[in-house]
Amino acid sequence: MMKTTLFLTVVISLIFLAGPSAGNAADKPIRIGYLQSDIHQLACWVALENGLYRKHGVEVEVAGIFKAGPEEMSAFAAGALDVGYVGEAPATTAVANKAAEVTVLAQVNTEGSAIVKGKDAPIRDVRDLARKRVAIPGHSTVQDFLLKKALLKHNVDQKAVHIIVLKPPEMIGALKTGQIDAFIAWEPYPAKARTMGVGQVLLTSHDIWKDHPCCVLVVSNRFLSERPRDAEAAVRAHVEATDFIREFPDEAVKIGVKYTGMDAPTIRLAMENVNYTYLLSIDGEREYVDFLSRMKYITLPDPGAFVETFINQKILGDIIHK
Repeated sequence: MMKTTLFLTVVISLIFLAGPSAGNAADKPIRIGYLQSDIHQLACWVALENGLYRKHGVEVEVAGIFKAGPEEMSAFAAGALDVGYVGEAPATTAVANKAAEVTVLAQVNTEGSAIVKGKDAPIRDVRDLARKRVAIPGHSTVQDFLLKKALLKHNVDQKAVHIIVLKPPEMIGALKTGQIDAFIAWEPYPAKARTMGVGQVLLTSHDIWKDHPCCVLVVSNRFLSERPRDAEAAVRAHVEATDFIREFPDEAVKIGVKYTGMDAPTIRLAMENVNYTYLLSIDGEREYVDFLSRMKYITLPDPGAFVETFINQKILGDIIHK
Protein backbone atom coordinates (compact mmCIF):
# COMPACT_ATOMS: atom_id res chain seq x y z
CA MET A 1 0.00 0.00 0.00
CA MET A 2 2.81 2.38 0.90
CA LYS A 3 4.56 1.62 -2.40
CA THR A 4 1.36 2.39 -4.37
CA THR A 5 0.85 5.68 -2.54
CA LEU A 6 4.47 6.67 -3.10
CA PHE A 7 4.19 5.83 -6.81
CA LEU A 8 1.06 7.97 -7.24
CA THR A 9 2.66 10.86 -5.35
CA VAL A 10 5.69 10.76 -7.66
CA VAL A 11 3.51 10.64 -10.79
CA ILE A 12 1.32 13.56 -9.65
CA SER A 13 4.40 15.59 -8.73
CA LEU A 14 5.98 14.98 -12.13
CA ILE A 15 2.78 16.07 -13.90
CA PHE A 16 2.62 19.22 -11.78
CA LEU A 17 6.28 20.08 -12.37
CA ALA A 18 6.00 19.46 -16.12
CA GLY A 19 3.24 22.09 -16.46
CA PRO A 20 0.87 22.20 -19.43
CA SER A 21 1.88 19.83 -22.19
CA ALA A 22 2.23 20.92 -25.79
CA GLY A 23 -1.05 19.18 -26.50
CA ASN A 24 -2.89 21.14 -23.82
CA ALA A 25 -1.40 24.41 -25.09
CA ALA A 26 -2.77 23.65 -28.53
CA ASP A 27 -6.20 22.99 -26.98
CA LYS A 28 -6.39 26.48 -25.50
CA PRO A 29 -9.10 28.63 -27.03
CA ILE A 30 -8.02 31.21 -29.55
CA ARG A 31 -8.17 34.67 -27.98
CA ILE A 32 -9.91 36.90 -30.51
CA GLY A 33 -10.58 40.64 -30.61
CA TYR A 34 -12.66 42.94 -32.78
CA LEU A 35 -13.90 46.54 -32.99
CA GLN A 36 -17.04 47.54 -31.11
CA SER A 37 -20.23 47.77 -33.21
CA ASP A 38 -18.18 47.89 -36.43
CA ILE A 39 -20.24 46.21 -39.16
CA HIS A 40 -16.96 45.48 -40.98
CA GLN A 41 -16.43 42.78 -38.34
CA LEU A 42 -19.61 40.96 -39.37
CA ALA A 43 -17.72 37.85 -40.57
CA CYS A 44 -16.31 37.36 -37.08
CA TRP A 45 -19.79 37.59 -35.55
CA VAL A 46 -21.22 35.19 -38.15
CA ALA A 47 -18.44 32.70 -37.38
CA LEU A 48 -19.20 32.98 -33.65
CA GLU A 49 -22.98 32.69 -34.07
CA ASN A 50 -22.89 29.85 -36.60
CA GLY A 51 -20.29 27.79 -34.74
CA LEU A 52 -17.80 27.95 -37.61
CA TYR A 53 -14.69 28.03 -35.42
CA ARG A 54 -15.79 24.83 -33.68
CA LYS A 55 -16.67 23.32 -37.06
CA HIS A 56 -13.06 23.81 -38.10
CA GLY A 57 -11.72 22.31 -34.89
CA VAL A 58 -10.92 25.27 -32.66
CA GLU A 59 -12.52 27.01 -29.72
CA VAL A 60 -12.40 30.79 -29.40
CA GLU A 61 -12.93 33.24 -26.60
CA VAL A 62 -13.63 36.92 -27.17
CA ALA A 63 -10.69 38.44 -25.31
CA GLY A 64 -11.29 42.07 -26.24
CA ILE A 65 -13.78 44.45 -27.88
CA PHE A 66 -12.13 47.71 -28.79
CA LYS A 67 -13.31 51.21 -29.71
CA ALA A 68 -10.52 51.83 -32.23
CA GLY A 69 -7.76 49.98 -34.05
CA PRO A 70 -4.76 51.46 -32.18
CA GLU A 71 -6.26 50.16 -28.89
CA GLU A 72 -6.57 46.68 -30.36
CA MET A 73 -2.96 46.79 -31.58
CA SER A 74 -1.89 47.71 -28.04
CA ALA A 75 -3.60 44.52 -26.85
CA PHE A 76 -1.58 42.54 -29.39
CA ALA A 77 1.57 44.28 -28.14
CA ALA A 78 0.67 43.19 -24.59
CA GLY A 79 0.26 39.57 -25.72
CA ALA A 80 -3.46 39.56 -24.91
CA LEU A 81 -4.74 38.49 -28.35
CA ASP A 82 -4.02 35.69 -30.82
CA VAL A 83 -6.37 36.75 -33.65
CA GLY A 84 -7.99 40.07 -34.45
CA TYR A 85 -10.25 41.90 -36.85
CA VAL A 86 -8.76 45.38 -37.22
CA GLY A 87 -8.15 48.20 -39.66
CA GLU A 88 -5.27 47.72 -42.08
CA ALA A 89 -3.83 51.19 -41.38
CA PRO A 90 -3.40 50.79 -37.58
CA ALA A 91 -2.03 47.28 -38.08
CA THR A 92 0.47 48.57 -40.63
CA THR A 93 1.49 51.45 -38.37
CA ALA A 94 1.95 49.23 -35.31
CA VAL A 95 4.06 46.65 -37.12
CA ALA A 96 6.14 49.21 -39.04
CA ASN A 97 6.91 51.02 -35.78
CA LYS A 98 7.72 47.70 -34.07
CA ALA A 99 4.98 48.27 -31.51
CA ALA A 100 3.33 44.91 -32.27
CA GLU A 101 4.15 41.75 -34.20
CA VAL A 102 1.25 40.52 -36.32
CA THR A 103 0.75 39.12 -39.80
CA VAL A 104 -2.21 39.67 -42.13
CA LEU A 105 -3.81 36.40 -43.27
CA ALA A 106 -6.99 37.61 -45.02
CA GLN A 107 -8.94 40.67 -46.04
CA VAL A 108 -12.16 41.35 -44.12
CA ASN A 109 -13.71 44.06 -46.28
CA THR A 110 -13.03 46.81 -48.75
CA GLU A 111 -14.60 50.30 -48.55
CA GLY A 112 -17.29 50.79 -45.85
CA SER A 113 -16.63 54.26 -44.36
CA ALA A 114 -18.03 57.74 -45.05
CA ILE A 115 -17.60 61.42 -44.24
CA VAL A 116 -20.86 62.62 -42.67
CA LYS A 117 -21.80 66.27 -42.25
CA GLY A 118 -24.44 67.78 -40.03
CA LYS A 119 -27.83 67.76 -41.70
CA ASP A 120 -28.04 71.54 -41.89
CA ALA A 121 -24.32 72.32 -41.90
CA PRO A 122 -23.21 74.70 -44.69
CA ILE A 123 -20.87 72.11 -46.19
CA ARG A 124 -21.30 71.38 -49.90
CA ASP A 125 -18.01 69.63 -50.66
CA VAL A 126 -14.67 68.70 -49.08
CA ARG A 127 -13.27 72.23 -49.52
CA ASP A 128 -15.91 73.50 -47.10
CA LEU A 129 -14.36 71.39 -44.31
CA ALA A 130 -11.72 74.13 -43.90
CA ARG A 131 -12.15 75.83 -40.52
CA LYS A 132 -14.65 73.14 -39.50
CA ARG A 133 -14.42 70.60 -36.66
CA VAL A 134 -14.14 67.09 -38.06
CA ALA A 135 -13.97 63.98 -35.86
CA ILE A 136 -11.93 60.87 -36.64
CA PRO A 137 -11.86 57.59 -34.62
CA GLY A 138 -8.13 57.96 -33.92
CA HIS A 139 -4.79 58.76 -35.49
CA SER A 140 -3.40 56.08 -37.82
CA THR A 141 -6.87 54.65 -38.37
CA VAL A 142 -8.20 53.88 -41.83
CA GLN A 143 -10.59 56.81 -41.47
CA ASP A 144 -7.76 59.21 -40.54
CA PHE A 145 -5.99 58.00 -43.68
CA LEU A 146 -9.11 58.47 -45.84
CA LEU A 147 -9.88 61.96 -44.55
CA LYS A 148 -6.36 63.17 -45.23
CA LYS A 149 -6.42 61.54 -48.64
CA ALA A 150 -9.67 63.39 -49.43
CA LEU A 151 -8.26 66.71 -48.22
CA LEU A 152 -5.14 66.24 -50.34
CA LYS A 153 -7.21 65.31 -53.39
CA HIS A 154 -9.26 68.51 -53.07
CA ASN A 155 -6.25 70.74 -52.26
CA VAL A 156 -7.38 71.47 -48.71
CA ASP A 157 -4.57 72.23 -46.23
CA GLN A 158 -4.85 69.70 -43.37
CA LYS A 159 -3.87 72.43 -40.91
CA ALA A 160 -6.97 74.40 -41.91
CA VAL A 161 -9.25 71.62 -40.62
CA HIS A 162 -9.82 71.17 -36.89
CA ILE A 163 -9.40 67.42 -36.64
CA ILE A 164 -10.35 65.92 -33.29
CA VAL A 165 -10.48 62.34 -32.02
CA LEU A 166 -13.82 60.91 -30.91
CA LYS A 167 -14.86 57.30 -30.61
CA PRO A 168 -17.53 56.44 -33.21
CA PRO A 169 -20.29 55.76 -30.62
CA GLU A 170 -19.88 59.39 -29.49
CA MET A 171 -19.84 60.98 -32.94
CA ILE A 172 -23.54 61.09 -33.75
CA GLY A 173 -24.36 62.78 -30.42
CA ALA A 174 -21.59 65.32 -30.98
CA LEU A 175 -22.88 66.03 -34.49
CA LYS A 176 -26.44 66.40 -33.24
CA THR A 177 -25.48 68.90 -30.56
CA GLY A 178 -23.21 70.93 -32.85
CA GLN A 179 -19.99 70.03 -31.05
CA ILE A 180 -18.58 68.91 -34.40
CA ASP A 181 -19.47 69.83 -37.98
CA ALA A 182 -18.66 66.46 -39.55
CA PHE A 183 -17.13 63.08 -38.86
CA ILE A 184 -15.64 60.15 -40.70
CA ALA A 185 -16.35 56.69 -39.35
CA TRP A 186 -16.86 53.09 -40.28
CA GLU A 187 -20.30 51.72 -40.86
CA PRO A 188 -22.89 51.52 -39.35
CA TYR A 189 -22.35 55.01 -37.81
CA PRO A 190 -22.76 56.91 -41.10
CA ALA A 191 -25.92 54.91 -41.78
CA LYS A 192 -27.20 55.54 -38.24
CA ALA A 193 -26.67 59.30 -38.65
CA ARG A 194 -28.85 59.09 -41.77
CA THR A 195 -31.66 56.97 -40.30
CA MET A 196 -31.77 59.25 -37.25
CA GLY A 197 -32.04 62.30 -39.52
CA VAL A 198 -28.94 63.82 -37.93
CA GLY A 199 -26.47 63.78 -40.80
CA GLN A 200 -25.90 63.44 -44.53
CA VAL A 201 -23.12 61.62 -46.34
CA LEU A 202 -20.67 64.05 -47.94
CA LEU A 203 -18.44 61.36 -49.45
CA THR A 204 -18.26 57.60 -49.10
CA SER A 205 -14.86 55.96 -48.91
CA HIS A 206 -15.65 54.55 -52.36
CA ASP A 207 -15.63 58.17 -53.59
CA ILE A 208 -12.29 58.81 -51.88
CA TRP A 209 -10.44 55.62 -52.84
CA LYS A 210 -12.37 53.07 -54.89
CA ASP A 211 -11.97 49.45 -53.67
CA HIS A 212 -9.66 50.49 -50.85
CA PRO A 213 -8.77 47.68 -48.43
CA CYS A 214 -10.12 48.36 -44.96
CA CYS A 215 -10.21 45.75 -42.18
CA VAL A 216 -8.01 42.68 -42.14
CA LEU A 217 -7.72 39.42 -40.22
CA VAL A 218 -4.41 39.41 -38.36
CA VAL A 219 -2.70 36.90 -36.08
CA SER A 220 0.16 37.44 -33.67
CA ASN A 221 3.44 36.16 -35.07
CA ARG A 222 3.95 34.02 -31.98
CA PHE A 223 0.54 32.37 -32.42
CA LEU A 224 1.23 31.75 -36.11
CA SER A 225 4.56 30.14 -35.28
CA GLU A 226 3.29 27.98 -32.41
CA ARG A 227 -0.19 27.08 -33.70
CA PRO A 228 -0.18 27.27 -37.53
CA ARG A 229 -3.07 24.79 -37.86
CA ASP A 230 -5.25 26.85 -35.55
CA ALA A 231 -4.38 29.98 -37.54
CA GLU A 232 -5.45 28.15 -40.69
CA ALA A 233 -8.71 27.09 -38.99
CA ALA A 234 -9.45 30.74 -38.13
CA VAL A 235 -9.00 31.68 -41.78
CA ARG A 236 -11.24 28.80 -42.92
CA ALA A 237 -13.97 29.99 -40.55
CA HIS A 238 -13.53 33.55 -41.83
CA VAL A 239 -13.82 32.49 -45.48
CA GLU A 240 -16.98 30.49 -44.77
CA ALA A 241 -18.49 33.35 -42.76
CA THR A 242 -17.78 35.86 -45.53
CA ASP A 243 -19.42 33.59 -48.11
CA PHE A 244 -22.44 33.30 -45.77
CA ILE A 245 -22.82 37.10 -45.63
CA ARG A 246 -22.86 37.28 -49.42
CA GLU A 247 -25.26 34.35 -49.83
CA PHE A 248 -27.63 35.07 -46.94
CA PRO A 249 -27.64 38.85 -46.37
CA ASP A 250 -30.97 38.80 -44.49
CA GLU A 251 -29.60 36.34 -41.94
CA ALA A 252 -26.41 38.40 -41.72
CA VAL A 253 -28.48 41.52 -40.97
CA LYS A 254 -30.00 39.76 -37.94
CA ILE A 255 -26.53 38.98 -36.60
CA GLY A 256 -25.41 42.55 -37.27
CA VAL A 257 -28.40 43.83 -35.27
CA LYS A 258 -27.49 41.56 -32.35
CA TYR A 259 -23.86 42.66 -32.18
CA THR A 260 -24.36 46.39 -32.81
CA GLY A 261 -27.63 46.99 -30.98
CA MET A 262 -28.84 49.00 -33.97
CA ASP A 263 -32.08 48.53 -35.92
CA ALA A 264 -32.37 46.37 -39.03
CA PRO A 265 -32.95 49.25 -41.52
CA THR A 266 -29.73 50.92 -40.33
CA ILE A 267 -27.72 47.70 -40.59
CA ARG A 268 -29.14 46.94 -44.03
CA LEU A 269 -28.26 50.47 -45.20
CA ALA A 270 -24.78 50.20 -43.71
CA MET A 271 -24.07 46.88 -45.41
CA GLU A 272 -24.78 48.45 -48.80
CA ASN A 273 -21.64 50.55 -48.26
CA VAL A 274 -19.39 47.59 -47.40
CA ASN A 275 -17.84 45.00 -49.70
CA TYR A 276 -17.23 41.81 -47.74
CA THR A 277 -14.26 39.93 -49.18
CA TYR A 278 -11.37 37.80 -47.95
CA LEU A 279 -9.23 38.45 -51.05
CA LEU A 280 -6.04 40.27 -50.13
CA SER A 281 -4.98 43.49 -51.83
CA ILE A 282 -1.21 43.76 -52.11
CA ASP A 283 -1.42 46.95 -54.17
CA GLY A 284 -3.71 48.44 -51.51
CA GLU A 285 -1.20 47.67 -48.77
CA ARG A 286 1.57 49.24 -50.84
CA GLU A 287 -0.54 52.42 -51.07
CA TYR A 288 -1.11 52.43 -47.30
CA VAL A 289 2.64 52.10 -46.74
CA ASP A 290 3.40 54.89 -49.20
CA PHE A 291 0.83 57.33 -47.79
CA LEU A 292 1.57 56.54 -44.13
CA SER A 293 5.26 57.15 -44.88
CA ARG A 294 4.48 60.51 -46.47
CA MET A 295 2.39 61.40 -43.41
CA LYS A 296 5.46 60.47 -41.34
CA TYR A 297 3.48 57.95 -39.29
CA ILE A 298 5.98 55.27 -40.29
CA THR A 299 9.53 55.06 -41.59
CA LEU A 300 10.59 51.95 -43.49
CA PRO A 301 14.01 51.30 -45.05
CA ASP A 302 12.53 48.78 -47.52
CA PRO A 303 8.74 49.21 -48.05
CA GLY A 304 8.59 46.35 -50.56
CA ALA A 305 10.14 43.86 -48.15
CA PHE A 306 7.80 45.06 -45.41
CA VAL A 307 4.69 44.34 -47.50
CA GLU A 308 5.97 40.87 -48.40
CA THR A 309 6.45 39.87 -44.76
CA PHE A 310 3.42 41.74 -43.36
CA ILE A 311 0.96 39.86 -45.60
CA ASN A 312 1.00 36.06 -45.71
CA GLN A 313 -0.79 35.01 -48.91
CA LYS A 314 -0.06 31.29 -48.68
CA ILE A 315 -2.59 30.16 -46.07
CA LEU A 316 -5.53 31.88 -47.75
CA GLY A 317 -4.31 30.79 -51.19
CA ASP A 318 -4.12 27.14 -50.14
CA ILE A 319 -7.67 27.32 -48.71
CA ILE A 320 -9.45 28.97 -51.61
CA HIS A 321 -7.62 27.10 -54.38
CA LYS A 322 -8.30 23.60 -53.02
